[in-house]
Amino acid sequence: MPHNFTFKHCGNNSSLKTYQHQVYAVVYSVILAPGLLGNVLVLWVFRIYIKKKNQSMVFMMNLTVADLLQVLSLPLMIYYYLNKVWPFGHVLCMVCIYVRYVNMYASIYFLVCISVRRCQLIVCPLSYNSSKQKGDFFICVFGWLLVCCCCLLFPFLRNPSSNSASDYYQKCFLELPLKSISPPAVWALLVGAELLGFIIPLILVLTCTFMIARSLRKVTARAVTDKGKKKRALKMVLSCTAVFLLCFAPYHITLPLDFLAKSNKLSDCSVRDLIQRCHTVNLCLASLNCSLDPLMYCFTSKEFWKHVSFNRSMSGDEDD
Repeated sequence: MPHNFTFKHCGNNSSLKTYQHQVYAVVYSVILAPGLLGNVLVLWVFRIYIKKKNQSMVFMMNLTVADLLQVLSLPLMIYYYLNKVWPFGHVLCMVCIYVRYVNMYASIYFLVCISVRRCQLIVCPLSYNSSKQKGDFFICVFGWLLVCCCCLLFPFLRNPSSNSASDYYQKCFLELPLKSISPPAVWALLVGAELLGFIIPLILVLTCTFMIARSLRKVTARAVTDKGKKKRALKMVLSCTAVFLLCFAPYHITLPLDFLAKSNKLSDCSVRDLIQRCHTVNLCLASLNCSLDPLMYCFTSKEFWKHVSFNRSMSGDEDD
């Protein structure tokens, strides 16, 4: 196999570029306010009002931090897609690209952690104790280190070289070309991103959903209480699954095709154009998770809603 298997170039597709700028500017503007307000509210409630950081609470807080990182980078991205110029320097451009992928894969990691913990508390409640609760902190640290290290590949794949100095300082994101790398390296990166970043996490979340749903059919001595907890746990895990399927599945389906299209590995220009337009929408869906996660807490967590409404008189078991 040759080092580069590039087919013909399709030229400068200005209509595709205009389409991408418009879609990104509109979608990011729409999710900015609810994403910022929702995640700040969630973090405030978790940090100030919910003093007992147990069970899956620490994973929820880390998921919220990941979402906030994405939201805080949106204003710069909106500016670029509206004005078609990047005056903030190449380093900050690379940081924004990096943060976007860190948010995506950190969100996937912590959604899996939440789902597994909920499943563990329902299926094997006696296996969770204070020592494992302290271990959640190290699970979070490991997750951040893993995601941050792996996502360094995404900005490094962008080629900063340009024919003119002005282009170097004005381009960012989708206008930065991909570096030329060997086909084996390309497929290794794509398989790793698909398998470790999406397929295995999705299997884990679906497995947790199935196990919790199956446990609802079992009758125990505390049938009423157990059923209520199981239903709330199932709602939370189903919400994690919904976020996976809505936000991350479309992106990872078109990711390999988009890489081939941008690397000029596809000969049909109309197919390239269609793939890149679809991937534009899918990338927006992936960014939407930073606004959907706060809604997930509101609709699936009784304790969260109780503290938001400041109803201090309510008592009873935690929703976990």
